[in-house]
Amino acid sequence: MSESRIPAAYMTPGTSSFADFLTAQSPELLPGHNPVPGNLGDLAPHGTTIVAATFPGGVIIAGDRRATQGNLIAERDMRKVFPADEYSAVGIAGSAGLAVELVKLFQTELEHYEKIEGTTLSIEGKASRLSALVRGNLAMAMQGLVVVPLFVGFDPDAGVGKIYGYDPTGGRYEQTGYAGVGSGSLFAKGALKKLYRADLDEDTLVAVLVQALYDAADDDSATGGPDLSRKLFPLVHVITADGGHTLPDAEVAAVAEAVIAGRLQRPDGPIAELEA
Repeated sequence: MSESRIPAAYMTPGTSSFADFLTAQSPELLPGHNPVPGNLGDLAPHGTTIVAATFPGGVIIAGDRRATQGNLIAERDMRKVFPADEYSAVGIAGSAGLAVELVKLFQTELEHYEKIEGTTLSIEGKASRLSALVRGNLAMAMQGLVVVPLFVGFDPDAGVGKIYGYDPTGGRYEQTGYAGVGSGSLFAKGALKKLYRADLDEDTLVAVLVQALYDAADDDSATGGPDLSRKLFPLVHVITADGGHTLPDAEVAAVAEAVIAGRLQRPDGPIAELEA
């Protein structure tokens, strides 16, 4: 056989899972396949914090831009929110390099399935495929290189947005209303607990998520707040029945500037209204 010929395995009908195909043909290309000596958790850049929430007709996911390496800021403008396909997106926390590679593999996995099967996976199917990829990184997680995503998508059958959280072993958990992941998620979810309502419209929910990220940055040194001097603002991705789109920087900047202006008057942020 000529070396220029495509190997037969690439032309043979098989699994609809690109990850399974890669495991069989070129496992060395999988994220986390090659073992590393010792615990590298403190040496690799880490990304935090991701938040997400549903609203009538869709779901929104947002993330700060900072990556840390120990007590240092490794990146100020890291991208942590990625569209997985037209109707879903992934936010990443944990070891930045492995997380980005895992997202790329997940994007290819969904595209591969659609080309092989002629249809898209259900939202549950997408969440399950991502769970398998996270589980495949377990050996690296045991060495400190943990990857924990937050997955969101629009379910066209139910007409609602959905959120799925994960643990390092690949465990998958559907979240109700809102969720967060990363070192600042404890503070972000505390803010969301007070400000979130299921009936919020899209614009208001974007503001609430930016408020939550601001609170995370206020108490967690690994989370970056809006940076007016460098013009760095959270990444915000909205998914509805019409598909997903990332909000323009100028639009998020306007929301962030309004949040900062409000904090000048009330440093602890807005107070949730009490219901009778």
